[in-house]
Amino acid sequence: MWTTSAWALPSRKWPRCSSCPTSPRRMRSLTGSSCRRVMRDGGSMSGAVIDAAWVLSEPGRVPALANHRLTVDGERIAGLAPCAEPPAGPRRLVLPTLANAHDHARTFRNATLGSYGLPLETWLPHLGAMPALDPYLCAASSLARAARQGVTDVMVHYTRVQGGMPYVEEAQAVARAAADVGVRIGFAVAMRDRQGIAYAPDEDVLAALPAELRDVVRARLAVKPESPKDQLARVEAVAQACAGSAVTVQYGPSAVQWCSDPLLEAIAQASADHDRPVHMHLLETKYQRDWADAAMPGGIVRHLDRLGLLSPRLTLAHCAWCRPDELALLAERGVTISVNTSSNLGLRSGIAPVAEMLRQGCRVAMGLDGMAFDEDDDALREMRLGYALHQGTGLDVTMTPAQLWDMAARHGRRAVSGPAADVPISLKPGSRADCLVLDWSALDDDALFDDVDPLHLLLARANGRYIDTVIAGGRTLVQGGKVVSVDEAALRAELIAQARAALARSPETHAWRAVLPALGQALGQWYGEGRHRGCC
Repeated sequence: MWTTSAWALPSRKWPRCSSCPTSPRRMRSLTGSSCRRVMRDGGSMSGAVIDAAWVLSEPGRVPALANHRLTVDGERIAGLAPCAEPPAGPRRLVLPTLANAHDHARTFRNATLGSYGLPLETWLPHLGAMPALDPYLCAASSLARAARQGVTDVMVHYTRVQGGMPYVEEAQAVARAAADVGVRIGFAVAMRDRQGIAYAPDEDVLAALPAELRDVVRARLAVKPESPKDQLARVEAVAQACAGSAVTVQYGPSAVQWCSDPLLEAIAQASADHDRPVHMHLLETKYQRDWADAAMPGGIVRHLDRLGLLSPRLTLAHCAWCRPDELALLAERGVTISVNTSSNLGLRSGIAPVAEMLRQGCRVAMGLDGMAFDEDDDALREMRLGYALHQGTGLDVTMTPAQLWDMAARHGRRAVSGPAADVPISLKPGSRADCLVLDWSALDDDALFDDVDPLHLLLARANGRYIDTVIAGGRTLVQGGKVVSVDEAALRAELIAQARAALARSPETHAWRAVLPALGQALGQWYGEGRHRGCC
Protein backbone atom coordinates (compact mmCIF):
# COMPACT_ATOMS: atom_id res chain seq x y z
CA MET A 1 0.00 0.00 0.00
CA TRP A 2 1.38 3.41 -1.00
CA THR A 3 1.51 5.87 1.89
CA THR A 4 3.67 8.97 1.58
CA SER A 5 1.93 11.70 3.56
CA ALA A 6 -1.18 12.77 5.41
CA TRP A 7 -2.88 12.57 2.03
CA ALA A 8 -2.32 8.78 2.03
CA LEU A 9 -4.02 7.06 4.91
CA PRO A 10 -2.57 4.22 6.96
CA SER A 11 -3.59 0.91 5.42
CA ARG A 12 -6.67 -0.62 6.96
CA LYS A 13 -9.77 -2.53 5.97
CA TRP A 14 -13.13 -0.85 5.75
CA PRO A 15 -16.19 -3.02 6.41
CA ARG A 16 -17.81 -4.92 3.55
CA CYS A 17 -21.43 -5.93 3.89
CA SER A 18 -24.64 -6.19 1.90
CA SER A 19 -25.42 -2.54 2.60
CA CYS A 20 -22.07 -1.31 1.21
CA PRO A 21 -22.45 0.45 -2.17
CA THR A 22 -19.69 -1.66 -3.69
CA SER A 23 -21.60 -4.89 -3.07
CA PRO A 24 -23.66 -6.04 -6.08
CA ARG A 25 -26.95 -6.09 -4.16
CA ARG A 26 -26.51 -2.53 -2.85
CA MET A 27 -25.23 -1.27 -6.20
CA ARG A 28 -28.48 -2.30 -7.87
CA SER A 29 -30.46 -0.20 -5.42
CA LEU A 30 -28.25 2.89 -5.71
CA THR A 31 -27.69 2.96 -9.47
CA GLY A 32 -29.22 1.83 -12.71
CA SER A 33 -32.84 2.20 -13.70
CA SER A 34 -33.42 5.74 -12.43
CA CYS A 35 -31.17 7.19 -15.13
CA ARG A 36 -33.82 6.28 -17.73
CA ARG A 37 -36.67 8.22 -16.17
CA VAL A 38 -38.53 10.52 -18.50
CA MET A 39 -37.35 14.11 -18.17
CA ARG A 40 -39.72 16.66 -16.74
CA ASP A 41 -39.34 18.57 -20.02
CA GLY A 42 -40.69 15.58 -21.95
CA GLY A 43 -37.68 13.57 -23.15
CA SER A 44 -35.85 10.37 -22.25
CA MET A 45 -32.18 9.46 -22.10
CA SER A 46 -32.06 8.71 -25.85
CA GLY A 47 -34.47 11.38 -27.10
CA ALA A 48 -34.86 14.36 -24.80
CA VAL A 49 -36.96 17.31 -25.90
CA ILE A 50 -36.58 20.59 -24.02
CA ASP A 51 -38.82 23.54 -24.79
CA ALA A 52 -37.01 26.52 -23.34
CA ALA A 53 -37.80 30.18 -22.87
CA TRP A 54 -34.11 30.86 -23.50
CA VAL A 55 -31.17 28.94 -24.94
CA LEU A 56 -27.59 30.16 -24.43
CA SER A 57 -25.95 27.98 -27.05
CA GLU A 58 -22.58 29.74 -26.82
CA PRO A 59 -22.70 32.08 -23.81
CA GLY A 60 -20.94 35.35 -24.41
CA ARG A 61 -20.50 34.70 -28.14
CA VAL A 62 -23.96 34.05 -29.56
CA PRO A 63 -27.02 36.05 -28.42
CA ALA A 64 -29.62 34.18 -26.37
CA LEU A 65 -32.29 32.42 -28.40
CA ALA A 66 -35.86 32.98 -27.18
CA ASN A 67 -38.50 30.22 -27.22
CA HIS A 68 -36.51 27.40 -28.79
CA ARG A 69 -36.84 23.64 -28.77
CA LEU A 70 -33.70 21.59 -28.19
CA THR A 71 -33.79 17.90 -29.08
CA VAL A 72 -31.33 15.19 -28.17
CA ASP A 73 -30.69 11.96 -30.05
CA GLY A 74 -28.32 9.58 -28.35
CA GLU A 75 -25.21 11.47 -27.22
CA ARG A 76 -25.69 14.45 -29.54
CA ILE A 77 -27.81 17.52 -29.99
CA ALA A 78 -30.15 16.63 -32.85
CA GLY A 79 -31.94 19.94 -33.31
CA LEU A 80 -32.30 23.52 -32.11
CA ALA A 81 -35.22 25.38 -33.65
CA PRO A 82 -37.80 28.02 -32.75
CA CYS A 83 -40.95 26.83 -30.97
CA ALA A 84 -44.24 27.41 -32.75
CA GLU A 85 -45.40 29.31 -29.67
CA PRO A 86 -43.96 30.17 -26.25
CA PRO A 87 -43.59 27.00 -24.16
CA ALA A 88 -46.31 26.36 -21.59
CA GLY A 89 -45.53 25.83 -17.92
CA PRO A 90 -42.46 26.97 -15.96
CA ARG A 91 -39.88 28.76 -18.07
CA ARG A 92 -36.50 27.10 -18.62
CA LEU A 93 -33.09 28.37 -19.68
CA VAL A 94 -30.66 25.90 -21.28
CA LEU A 95 -26.90 26.33 -21.52
CA PRO A 96 -23.86 24.03 -21.73
CA THR A 97 -22.74 22.21 -18.60
CA LEU A 98 -19.70 23.33 -16.61
CA ALA A 99 -16.31 21.71 -15.93
CA ASN A 100 -14.20 21.50 -12.77
CA ALA A 101 -10.55 21.65 -13.83
CA HIS A 102 -9.05 20.89 -10.43
CA ASP A 103 -10.44 18.81 -7.59
CA HIS A 104 -9.57 15.89 -5.34
CA ALA A 105 -13.00 14.24 -4.91
CA ARG A 106 -12.77 14.85 -1.19
CA THR A 107 -15.56 13.42 0.88
CA PHE A 108 -16.09 15.78 3.81
CA ARG A 109 -16.05 19.53 3.79
CA ASN A 110 -13.36 21.71 5.28
CA ALA A 111 -15.27 23.10 8.27
CA THR A 112 -16.60 19.62 9.12
CA LEU A 113 -13.01 18.51 9.73
CA GLY A 114 -12.32 21.47 12.01
CA SER A 115 -9.83 23.09 9.65
CA TYR A 116 -11.69 26.23 8.59
CA GLY A 117 -9.63 29.40 8.26
CA LEU A 118 -6.19 27.78 8.25
CA PRO A 119 -3.53 28.60 5.65
CA LEU A 120 -2.55 25.74 3.36
CA GLU A 121 0.69 24.93 5.16
CA THR A 122 -0.99 24.22 8.52
CA TRP A 123 -4.19 22.94 6.90
CA LEU A 124 -2.59 20.04 5.04
CA PRO A 125 -2.00 17.83 8.13
CA HIS A 126 -5.74 17.96 8.82
CA LEU A 127 -6.34 15.81 5.73
CA GLY A 128 -5.18 12.88 7.82
CA ALA A 129 -7.89 13.50 10.42
CA MET A 130 -10.25 10.91 8.93
CA PRO A 131 -9.88 7.12 8.93
CA ALA A 132 -10.05 5.11 5.71
CA LEU A 133 -13.45 4.83 4.05
CA ASP A 134 -14.91 2.95 1.10
CA PRO A 135 -13.35 4.61 -2.00
CA TYR A 136 -16.41 3.97 -4.19
CA LEU A 137 -18.68 5.57 -1.62
CA CYS A 138 -16.36 8.56 -1.22
CA ALA A 139 -16.01 9.17 -4.94
CA ALA A 140 -19.67 8.58 -5.79
CA SER A 141 -20.82 11.01 -3.10
CA SER A 142 -18.42 13.71 -4.28
CA LEU A 143 -19.14 13.24 -7.99
CA ALA A 144 -22.91 13.13 -7.44
CA ARG A 145 -22.67 16.47 -5.66
CA ALA A 146 -20.71 17.85 -8.62
CA ALA A 147 -23.33 16.62 -11.10
CA ARG A 148 -26.15 18.17 -9.06
CA GLN A 149 -24.32 21.48 -9.39
CA GLY A 150 -24.15 21.29 -13.17
CA VAL A 151 -20.64 19.88 -13.60
CA THR A 152 -20.19 16.98 -16.00
CA ASP A 153 -16.37 16.96 -16.25
CA VAL A 154 -14.27 16.69 -13.08
CA MET A 155 -10.49 16.62 -12.66
CA VAL A 156 -9.66 14.29 -9.78
CA HIS A 157 -6.09 14.74 -8.55
CA TYR A 158 -6.13 11.70 -6.32
CA THR A 159 -3.84 12.88 -3.55
CA ARG A 160 -5.63 11.14 -0.68
CA VAL A 161 -5.59 7.36 -0.93
CA GLN A 162 -8.19 5.60 1.21
CA GLY A 163 -6.32 2.30 1.54
CA GLY A 164 -7.64 -1.14 2.39
CA MET A 165 -7.10 -2.48 -1.14
CA PRO A 166 -4.43 -2.37 -3.86
CA TYR A 167 -4.08 1.06 -5.47
CA VAL A 168 -5.26 -0.09 -8.89
CA GLU A 169 -8.43 -1.55 -7.41
CA GLU A 170 -9.08 1.72 -5.59
CA ALA A 171 -8.67 3.62 -8.85
CA GLN A 172 -11.13 1.23 -10.50
CA ALA A 173 -13.62 1.93 -7.70
CA VAL A 174 -13.36 5.66 -8.44
CA ALA A 175 -13.84 4.95 -12.15
CA ARG A 176 -16.96 2.90 -11.40
CA ALA A 177 -18.32 5.74 -9.30
CA ALA A 178 -17.80 8.18 -12.18
CA ALA A 179 -19.54 5.80 -14.60
CA ASP A 180 -22.49 5.28 -12.26
CA VAL A 181 -22.95 9.01 -11.64
CA GLY A 182 -22.44 9.69 -15.35
CA VAL A 183 -19.62 12.24 -15.30
CA ARG A 184 -16.33 12.22 -17.17
CA ILE A 185 -13.23 12.47 -15.00
CA GLY A 186 -9.53 12.93 -15.28
CA PHE A 187 -7.75 10.73 -12.74
CA ALA A 188 -4.29 12.04 -11.89
CA VAL A 189 -2.25 9.50 -9.95
CA ALA A 190 -0.54 11.49 -7.18
CA MET A 191 3.27 11.31 -7.31
CA ARG A 192 5.86 12.69 -4.88
CA ASP A 193 9.16 11.73 -3.33
CA ARG A 194 10.29 14.44 -0.90
CA GLN A 195 9.44 17.03 1.77
CA GLY A 196 6.28 15.61 3.31
CA ILE A 197 6.10 17.92 6.34
CA ALA A 198 7.08 21.37 5.09
CA TYR A 199 9.19 22.99 2.36
CA ALA A 200 12.50 21.51 3.48
CA PRO A 201 13.95 18.01 3.98
CA ASP A 202 11.86 16.09 6.49
CA GLU A 203 14.69 15.55 8.98
CA ASP A 204 15.48 19.26 9.02
CA VAL A 205 11.86 20.12 9.79
CA LEU A 206 11.57 17.38 12.43
CA ALA A 207 14.64 18.74 14.20
CA ALA A 208 12.91 22.10 14.54
CA LEU A 209 9.73 20.64 16.03
CA PRO A 210 9.16 20.11 19.76
CA ALA A 211 10.70 16.77 20.76
CA GLU A 212 7.35 15.29 21.82
CA LEU A 213 5.96 15.73 18.29
CA ARG A 214 8.81 14.29 16.26
CA ASP A 215 8.05 10.58 16.33
CA VAL A 216 4.33 10.86 15.61
CA VAL A 217 4.87 13.44 12.86
CA ARG A 218 7.65 11.37 11.29
CA ALA A 219 5.43 8.29 11.25
CA ARG A 220 2.47 10.16 9.80
CA LEU A 221 3.92 12.72 7.38
CA ALA A 222 7.53 11.94 6.45
CA VAL A 223 7.86 10.79 2.85
CA LYS A 224 8.74 7.18 2.21
CA PRO A 225 10.63 7.54 -1.08
CA GLU A 226 9.65 5.51 -4.09
CA SER A 227 11.58 5.43 -7.35
CA PRO A 228 10.33 7.29 -10.43
CA LYS A 229 10.20 3.94 -12.24
CA ASP A 230 7.81 2.43 -9.69
CA GLN A 231 5.60 5.53 -9.63
CA LEU A 232 5.37 5.60 -13.43
CA ALA A 233 4.54 1.90 -13.45
CA ARG A 234 1.60 2.60 -11.13
CA VAL A 235 0.23 5.18 -13.57
CA GLU A 236 0.44 2.72 -16.45
CA ALA A 237 -1.23 0.00 -14.39
CA VAL A 238 -4.13 2.34 -13.58
CA ALA A 239 -4.38 3.37 -17.24
CA GLN A 240 -4.64 -0.24 -18.34
CA ALA A 241 -7.22 -1.03 -15.67
CA CYS A 242 -9.37 1.98 -16.65
CA ALA A 243 -9.04 1.56 -20.42
CA GLY A 244 -12.33 1.94 -22.27
CA SER A 245 -13.96 4.02 -19.54
CA ALA A 246 -14.79 7.73 -19.43
CA VAL A 247 -11.64 8.25 -17.37
CA THR A 248 -8.52 9.99 -18.64
CA VAL A 249 -5.61 8.75 -16.53
CA GLN A 250 -2.93 11.39 -15.96
CA TYR A 251 0.41 11.83 -14.25
CA GLY A 252 -0.18 13.76 -11.02
CA PRO A 253 3.05 15.15 -9.54
CA SER A 254 1.84 16.89 -6.41
CA ALA A 255 4.01 20.02 -6.80
CA VAL A 256 7.61 21.02 -7.42
CA GLN A 257 8.38 21.33 -3.71
CA TRP A 258 7.21 17.75 -3.21
CA CYS A 259 8.87 16.18 -6.27
CA SER A 260 12.57 15.77 -7.03
CA ASP A 261 14.04 16.75 -10.40
CA PRO A 262 14.60 13.09 -11.42
CA LEU A 263 10.91 12.35 -10.78
CA LEU A 264 9.74 15.42 -12.72
CA GLU A 265 12.11 14.63 -15.61
CA ALA A 266 10.81 11.07 -15.76
CA ILE A 267 7.21 12.32 -15.81
CA ALA A 268 7.99 14.81 -18.58
CA GLN A 269 9.57 12.10 -20.71
CA ALA A 270 6.76 9.61 -20.07
CA SER A 271 4.14 12.23 -20.90
CA ALA A 272 5.84 12.90 -24.24
CA ASP A 273 6.27 9.18 -24.96
CA HIS A 274 2.66 8.22 -24.15
CA ASP A 275 0.92 11.52 -24.98
CA ARG A 276 -0.54 11.40 -21.49
CA PRO A 277 -1.62 14.60 -19.67
CA VAL A 278 0.05 15.90 -16.52
CA HIS A 279 -1.70 17.68 -13.65
CA MET A 280 0.26 19.51 -10.93
CA HIS A 281 0.00 22.30 -8.34
CA LEU A 282 2.19 25.36 -8.76
CA LEU A 283 2.80 28.48 -6.66
CA GLU A 284 -0.36 28.26 -4.60
CA THR A 285 0.90 30.30 -1.63
CA LYS A 286 3.40 33.03 -0.80
CA TYR A 287 5.46 30.50 1.14
CA GLN A 288 5.79 28.36 -1.98
CA ARG A 289 6.85 31.49 -3.86
CA ASP A 290 9.52 32.18 -1.21
CA TRP A 291 10.74 28.59 -1.32
CA ALA A 292 10.89 28.56 -5.12
CA ASP A 293 12.86 31.81 -5.30
CA ALA A 294 15.41 30.48 -2.80
CA ALA A 295 15.67 26.99 -4.29
CA MET A 296 15.60 28.03 -7.96
CA PRO A 297 17.05 31.51 -8.38
CA GLY A 298 16.70 31.21 -12.15
CA GLY A 299 12.93 30.87 -11.80
CA ILE A 300 10.71 27.90 -11.04
CA VAL A 301 8.79 28.07 -14.31
CA ARG A 302 11.97 28.19 -16.38
CA HIS A 303 13.24 25.29 -14.29
CA LEU A 304 10.18 23.25 -15.25
CA ASP A 305 10.77 24.21 -18.87
CA ARG A 306 14.35 22.94 -18.71
CA LEU A 307 13.04 19.66 -17.30
CA GLY A 308 10.76 19.34 -20.34
CA LEU A 309 7.54 19.52 -18.36
CA LEU A 310 5.94 22.59 -19.96
CA SER A 311 3.76 21.47 -22.85
CA PRO A 312 0.14 21.60 -24.07
CA ARG A 313 -0.41 18.38 -22.09
CA LEU A 314 0.22 20.12 -18.75
CA THR A 315 -2.38 21.67 -16.44
CA LEU A 316 -1.14 23.70 -13.47
CA ALA A 317 -3.46 24.31 -10.54
CA HIS A 318 -3.45 27.72 -8.84
CA CYS A 319 -0.46 29.78 -10.13
CA ALA A 320 -1.68 32.40 -7.67
CA TRP A 321 1.84 33.77 -7.18
CA CYS A 322 3.09 33.59 -10.77
CA ARG A 323 4.81 36.65 -12.21
CA PRO A 324 4.10 38.16 -15.65
CA ASP A 325 7.21 36.71 -17.30
CA GLU A 326 6.33 33.25 -15.95
CA LEU A 327 2.78 33.54 -17.26
CA ALA A 328 4.12 34.57 -20.66
CA LEU A 329 6.24 31.41 -20.81
CA LEU A 330 3.30 29.24 -19.74
CA ALA A 331 1.19 30.79 -22.50
CA GLU A 332 3.95 30.25 -25.05
CA ARG A 333 4.20 26.57 -24.13
CA GLY A 334 0.41 26.05 -24.29
CA VAL A 335 -0.01 25.15 -20.62
CA THR A 336 -3.50 25.27 -19.05
CA ILE A 337 -3.94 27.04 -15.71
CA SER A 338 -6.73 26.04 -13.33
CA VAL A 339 -7.72 28.99 -11.15
CA ASN A 340 -9.35 27.97 -7.86
CA THR A 341 -10.85 31.19 -6.57
CA SER A 342 -12.75 30.07 -3.47
CA SER A 343 -10.06 27.61 -2.44
CA ASN A 344 -7.43 30.36 -2.56
CA LEU A 345 -9.68 32.62 -0.51
CA GLY A 346 -10.58 29.90 1.99
CA LEU A 347 -6.96 28.83 2.53
CA ARG A 348 -5.74 32.44 2.69
CA SER A 349 -3.56 31.90 -0.36
CA GLY A 350 -4.48 35.12 -2.16
CA ILE A 351 -6.18 36.02 -5.43
CA ALA A 352 -4.73 34.69 -8.66
CA PRO A 353 -3.67 37.30 -11.28
CA VAL A 354 -6.30 36.20 -13.78
CA ALA A 355 -6.36 39.49 -15.66
CA GLU A 356 -2.62 39.19 -16.24
CA MET A 357 -3.03 35.54 -17.23
CA LEU A 358 -5.53 36.53 -19.90
CA ARG A 359 -3.43 39.48 -21.01
CA GLN A 360 -0.47 37.16 -21.52
CA GLY A 361 -2.63 34.76 -23.55
CA CYS A 362 -2.83 31.94 -21.01
CA ARG A 363 -5.48 29.25 -21.29
CA VAL A 364 -7.39 29.62 -18.00
CA ALA A 365 -9.84 27.08 -16.56
CA MET A 366 -12.01 27.04 -13.42
CA GLY A 367 -11.35 24.66 -10.56
CA LEU A 368 -13.35 24.19 -7.36
CA ASP A 369 -10.67 22.25 -5.45
CA GLY A 370 -13.33 20.83 -3.10
CA MET A 371 -13.69 24.27 -1.50
CA ALA A 372 -16.37 26.27 -3.30
CA PHE A 373 -17.39 29.43 -1.46
CA ASP A 374 -20.21 27.80 0.55
CA GLU A 375 -18.51 24.38 0.70
CA ASP A 376 -21.20 23.00 -1.62
CA ASP A 377 -19.44 22.60 -5.00
CA ASP A 378 -21.73 25.29 -6.47
CA ALA A 379 -20.01 25.81 -9.82
CA LEU A 380 -22.37 28.54 -11.02
CA ARG A 381 -21.61 30.64 -7.95
CA GLU A 382 -17.90 29.91 -8.32
CA MET A 383 -18.02 31.08 -11.92
CA ARG A 384 -19.80 34.29 -10.90
CA LEU A 385 -17.34 34.93 -8.07
CA GLY A 386 -14.44 34.62 -10.48
CA TYR A 387 -16.12 37.00 -12.90
CA ALA A 388 -16.87 39.55 -10.17
CA LEU A 389 -13.21 39.56 -9.11
CA HIS A 390 -11.63 39.61 -12.55
CA GLN A 391 -13.96 41.37 -15.01
CA GLY A 392 -12.18 44.68 -14.43
CA THR A 393 -12.66 47.96 -12.59
CA GLY A 394 -14.37 51.09 -13.82
CA LEU A 395 -14.40 51.19 -17.61
CA ASP A 396 -11.50 48.75 -17.94
CA VAL A 397 -12.56 45.27 -19.10
CA THR A 398 -10.11 42.52 -18.20
CA MET A 399 -12.40 39.51 -18.71
CA THR A 400 -15.25 39.20 -21.19
CA PRO A 401 -18.25 36.88 -20.80
CA ALA A 402 -16.85 34.77 -23.63
CA GLN A 403 -13.55 34.35 -21.75
CA LEU A 404 -15.50 33.51 -18.62
CA TRP A 405 -17.33 30.67 -20.37
CA ASP A 406 -14.11 29.33 -21.84
CA MET A 407 -12.81 29.30 -18.27
CA ALA A 408 -15.92 27.67 -16.82
CA ALA A 409 -16.45 25.02 -19.49
CA ARG A 410 -14.16 24.60 -22.49
CA HIS A 411 -10.75 24.81 -20.87
CA GLY A 412 -11.85 22.66 -17.95
CA ARG A 413 -12.88 19.90 -20.34
CA ARG A 414 -9.39 20.03 -21.80
CA ALA A 415 -7.82 19.76 -18.35
CA VAL A 416 -10.00 16.73 -17.59
CA SER A 417 -9.75 14.82 -20.86
CA GLY A 418 -6.65 16.19 -22.59
CA PRO A 419 -6.00 18.40 -25.64
CA ALA A 420 -8.30 16.34 -27.87
CA ALA A 421 -11.26 17.58 -25.79
CA ASP A 422 -10.42 21.23 -26.50
CA VAL A 423 -13.29 22.02 -28.86
CA PRO A 424 -15.76 24.92 -28.81
CA ILE A 425 -18.57 24.41 -26.32
CA SER A 426 -21.96 24.76 -27.99
CA LEU A 427 -25.53 23.47 -28.09
CA LYS A 428 -25.61 23.52 -31.89
CA PRO A 429 -26.86 20.38 -33.66
CA GLY A 430 -24.12 17.78 -33.78
CA SER A 431 -22.55 18.93 -30.51
CA ARG A 432 -22.28 16.61 -27.54
CA ALA A 433 -25.50 16.73 -25.54
CA ASP A 434 -24.15 18.29 -22.34
CA CYS A 435 -27.06 20.44 -21.21
CA LEU A 436 -27.70 22.42 -18.03
CA VAL A 437 -31.34 23.43 -17.55
CA LEU A 438 -32.26 26.17 -15.08
CA ASP A 439 -35.64 27.02 -13.58
CA TRP A 440 -35.90 30.44 -15.17
CA SER A 441 -39.29 31.20 -13.65
CA ALA A 442 -37.65 31.02 -10.22
CA LEU A 443 -34.49 32.92 -11.15
CA ASP A 444 -36.26 35.65 -13.15
CA ASP A 445 -39.16 36.04 -10.73
CA ASP A 446 -39.43 39.82 -10.87
CA ALA A 447 -39.32 40.50 -14.61
CA LEU A 448 -40.43 43.94 -15.78
CA PHE A 449 -38.89 44.32 -19.24
CA ASP A 450 -38.65 41.85 -22.10
CA ASP A 451 -35.33 43.18 -23.45
CA VAL A 452 -33.08 42.28 -20.48
CA ASP A 453 -30.30 39.97 -21.62
CA PRO A 454 -30.73 36.60 -19.83
CA LEU A 455 -26.93 36.26 -19.73
CA HIS A 456 -26.83 39.32 -17.48
CA LEU A 457 -29.42 37.79 -15.15
CA LEU A 458 -27.43 34.57 -15.11
CA LEU A 459 -24.23 36.36 -14.15
CA ALA A 460 -26.07 38.37 -11.50
CA ARG A 461 -28.05 35.61 -9.77
CA ALA A 462 -27.41 32.05 -10.90
CA ASN A 463 -26.48 29.39 -8.36
CA GLY A 464 -27.05 25.71 -7.87
CA ARG A 465 -30.51 25.99 -6.34
CA TYR A 466 -31.93 26.99 -9.73
CA ILE A 467 -30.66 23.85 -11.49
CA ASP A 468 -33.49 21.65 -12.69
CA THR A 469 -31.89 19.18 -15.11
CA VAL A 470 -28.38 18.08 -16.06
CA ILE A 471 -27.70 15.96 -19.14
CA ALA A 472 -24.25 14.53 -19.93
CA GLY A 473 -23.74 12.96 -23.32
CA GLY A 474 -27.48 12.46 -23.67
CA ARG A 475 -27.89 10.80 -20.27
CA THR A 476 -30.02 12.53 -17.66
CA LEU A 477 -28.05 12.82 -14.41
CA VAL A 478 -30.20 15.36 -12.58
CA GLN A 479 -33.95 15.90 -12.83
CA GLY A 480 -36.07 18.21 -10.74
CA GLY A 481 -32.91 19.32 -8.95
CA LYS A 482 -32.14 15.79 -7.72
CA VAL A 483 -29.53 13.33 -8.93
CA VAL A 484 -31.29 10.44 -10.66
CA SER A 485 -28.31 8.45 -11.94
CA VAL A 486 -27.53 7.33 -8.37
CA ASP A 487 -29.28 7.70 -5.04
CA GLU A 488 -27.25 10.62 -3.69
CA ALA A 489 -29.11 10.79 -0.37
CA ALA A 490 -28.50 7.10 0.32
CA LEU A 491 -24.83 7.41 -0.63
CA ARG A 492 -24.36 10.40 1.65
CA ALA A 493 -26.20 8.77 4.55
CA GLU A 494 -24.13 5.63 4.24
CA LEU A 495 -20.91 7.63 3.97
CA ILE A 496 -21.64 9.58 7.14
CA ALA A 497 -22.65 6.42 9.01
CA GLN A 498 -19.49 4.64 7.88
CA ALA A 499 -17.32 7.62 8.86
CA ARG A 500 -18.84 7.84 12.34
CA ALA A 501 -18.44 4.11 12.87
CA ALA A 502 -14.83 4.22 11.66
CA LEU A 503 -14.03 7.14 13.97
CA ALA A 504 -15.48 5.23 16.92
CA ARG A 505 -12.99 2.41 16.41
CA SER A 506 -9.99 4.53 15.38
CA PRO A 507 -8.11 5.81 18.44
CA GLU A 508 -5.13 6.67 16.23
CA THR A 509 -7.28 9.20 14.35
CA HIS A 510 -8.28 10.93 17.57
CA ALA A 511 -4.64 10.86 18.70
CA TRP A 512 -3.58 12.56 15.47
CA ARG A 513 -6.26 15.23 15.84
CA ALA A 514 -4.96 15.92 19.33
CA VAL A 515 -1.49 16.59 17.86
CA LEU A 516 -2.70 19.02 15.20
CA PRO A 517 -2.95 22.23 17.29
CA ALA A 518 0.64 21.95 18.54
CA LEU A 519 1.88 20.94 15.10
CA GLY A 520 0.09 23.88 13.52
CA GLN A 521 1.65 26.27 15.99
CA ALA A 522 5.12 24.81 15.42
CA LEU A 523 4.80 24.95 11.64
CA GLY A 524 3.48 28.49 11.84
CA GLN A 525 6.58 29.52 13.79
CA TRP A 526 8.82 27.64 11.35
CA TYR A 527 7.40 29.48 8.33
CA GLY A 528 7.26 32.75 10.24
CA GLU A 529 11.00 32.53 10.88
CA GLY A 530 11.63 32.06 7.17
CA ARG A 531 13.07 28.58 7.49
CA HIS A 532 11.33 27.49 4.26
CA ARG A 533 13.72 29.90 2.51
CA GLY A 534 16.70 27.97 3.83
CA CYS A 535 17.69 30.52 6.42
CA CYS A 536 17.78 30.48 10.27
